[in-house]
Amino acid sequence: MSDADGPAPPPGAGSELDELRRRLNALESRPPRRHVLRSVGSAVLVLLAALLSMLAVVAVWADSIVQDTDRYVATVAPLASDPDVQAAVADRVTDVVLDRVDVEALVQQLTDAAAQQGVPPRLAELLGTLDEPIENGLRQLVRDTVERVVGSEAFETVWVDANRRAHTLLDRALTGEADGVVDLEGDEVAVDVGPIVAQVKERLVDAGFAPAARIPAVQTDFVVFASKDIGEVRTYVRVLEILGGWLPLIALLVAAAGVYVAFDRRHALIGTGVAVFVAMVILGIALTVTRDVYLDRLPPDVSQAAAGEVYDTLVRFLRAAARALGAVAVFTAVGAFLAGPSRAAVLTRSGGRRSVGALRDVAKSAGWRSGPVGRFVHRYKRWIGAAVLVAAAVVLFTWSYPTTAVVVWTAVITLTAFGVREFLDDDEPPRAAGPRRAAG
Repeated sequence: MSDADGPAPPPGAGSELDELRRRLNALESRPPRRHVLRSVGSAVLVLLAALLSMLAVVAVWADSIVQDTDRYVATVAPLASDPDVQAAVADRVTDVVLDRVDVEALVQQLTDAAAQQGVPPRLAELLGTLDEPIENGLRQLVRDTVERVVGSEAFETVWVDANRRAHTLLDRALTGEADGVVDLEGDEVAVDVGPIVAQVKERLVDAGFAPAARIPAVQTDFVVFASKDIGEVRTYVRVLEILGGWLPLIALLVAAAGVYVAFDRRHALIGTGVAVFVAMVILGIALTVTRDVYLDRLPPDVSQAAAGEVYDTLVRFLRAAARALGAVAVFTAVGAFLAGPSRAAVLTRSGGRRSVGALRDVAKSAGWRSGPVGRFVHRYKRWIGAAVLVAAAVVLFTWSYPTTAVVVWTAVITLTAFGVREFLDDDEPPRAAGPRRAAG
């Protein structure tokens, strides 16, 4: 054996080397314990953030309904022109007016007047049997008058003004301590529509129905919300109202912690976006199921159609907020995916760069030069990208009530800003000055 072969290994060295290799392979094939703990901890935090995001959306909605008068009025104002709500209000006002008109007294007055005019006794007796036809005709007269009042712009004004004045009492109504225009009657939250009765009274008198002048001023309620579980509902709303300003921040911090402790932060960010999107989908399904349960538990004398419209109107902004946050989550997950090393992400990024580069080359061929701006962008490209993302986040988190349209436009503007950054990214050195002409 030549010297190049080196000294022979001692006996048993081969088996020890094989054992060391086996142990090394086993260790490499099994992830470190701390990586497993970080992954589990990250997953728990991400799921908790998704749950908190769902509660945060509901909390912000509850807080806005109770604290923001303009928001509340904007929520309930469309109900004034809703046909189902108008029909329910018309039914309620018609019943109130007719309850205060004594039909038997009217028939008796008619009979007495006929007797005084010398009407034959048989005809006077016949007049005494007209209670039901007179009541039906009176109901039709009152109903037509009520429908004209409820269908007018005056009703919309009364509805909006009454709800604006009532909003200051809504908080106490939800806690069971209110009185006045908005009140809690047993299991119902009701709005007084007495002013509508007053308008109907005036129109009946103007139409020549003199007995309507004797209708007293009344306070009658139109039920906005009714449930056997109203005690639990107002407790939950009160809790969410208190937490409304903090839950979004807490959810954001928990999500950030889940991404930070993850072994693969990009995958954790994708998972966070997907989890929050799924949470918003679950919230939307829960709102639909709750609507059906709520309508099934209504008292039999409450209009199902009107109650459904009221429910849909009250949760309209809640649904919009859930869709907006779901859109943010989707854009976040897609952005994190496109920033990764997968083939689809790489092809997408390279295709975008080539497209922007081709556009830049066309501009250069036409004489355009980025100059110092291009060199600045090239040098601070990452910082500029971070600033764009921060600006987009600030817009979404400072917007009072962002909608899906706001989120989509923010994403479009963000992508446009990245495209402009790529277009201006140019490390071309400045051109050297040409030789000076010799003095003549």
